[in-house]
Amino acid sequence: MLALPAAAAPPAKDPANLTELRKQAEKSAQELESATKALEQRRAKIAASEKELTTKLHTLEQAEQQLAEMRRPVSRMAELFYQQPIGGDGIIPFLAGDAGAGTLRAMGDASQMVAVRQLAVEQTSRLYQETERLAAEAQELRAGNLLAEAQMAAEIDTLRQRSDKIVKSLTTALVKLGIKIDKVGRAALACNPLRITTAADFPNGLIPSNLLCPLQQRGHMLRADAAIAFVSLNEAYKRQFGRQICVTDAYRSLSEQQSVYYRRPGFAAVPGRSNHGWGLAVDLCGGVERFRSAEFNWLEKNGKRYGWFHPDWAYSSPFEPWHWEYDPKIDLL
Repeated sequence: MLALPAAAAPPAKDPANLTELRKQAEKSAQELESATKALEQRRAKIAASEKELTTKLHTLEQAEQQLAEMRRPVSRMAELFYQQPIGGDGIIPFLAGDAGAGTLRAMGDASQMVAVRQLAVEQTSRLYQETERLAAEAQELRAGNLLAEAQMAAEIDTLRQRSDKIVKSLTTALVKLGIKIDKVGRAALACNPLRITTAADFPNGLIPSNLLCPLQQRGHMLRADAAIAFVSLNEAYKRQFGRQICVTDAYRSLSEQQSVYYRRPGFAAVPGRSNHGWGLAVDLCGGVERFRSAEFNWLEKNGKRYGWFHPDWAYSSPFEPWHWEYDPKIDLL
């Protein structure tokens, strides 16, 4: 008897809840990033206000120096006035209208001294008021900044702890599903979805292995988010077909992509341009490689629920039913 193809059953929820855990981890990472940026902006405002305050205090210092300069002639005139007092022979002739040039000069100096002294007193009063205002502003500003920074730092610490907890739960779930993340089977940074930006900083095909997450299919790795989504897809596939998805290729190094490119011209992307080099593509077997097989049809129908899809070009040019790619945007939908 011929074996009938497996009937297409409605897809169950992610049996390992990996997708939800990953999305929670990514959401907490975004919240942490936003809070960190807000703290940085706050610190930038603090630095700007401190700079403005420093400028004001410098201006105040210059004004005080100018005031000190103004006080010097006042002191000299007071000294001269003491040496040549307007008294005795000086004030009486002045009052009688019969003052000499010396008396008139002394009286003029006295008037000037009084005027300058009055100006100095007024400026000193304004400077003292300005000093008190600036001091009050500085104290209020620094107290407010310290309080705000402490509150934001506490918020960031809480977000970081929550993020770490989610990532730990996620990697623990991966280990339970058979992901050997390191030699002793413990969760490691390679499967942390928050590190995908670090992996994206490397050129195509040159991503370090410690930034790639292994799959249940031994010897194959993908970028963390793609790997976690693929494990979820693999678990759903196992519920449908009773076996894991068969994988022939996942992440390819630049040298591996060059080898495939020269061995199979027309069936491999130019080295440095393949999604395999980003850790975002797999080549599948076990029935999926046969176009319109039960496995292919099931994956075509359900893969997008996990962010995996069969690209349009692979339907015809070149025809590659085995090639599937991951798109985080599809996964978010």
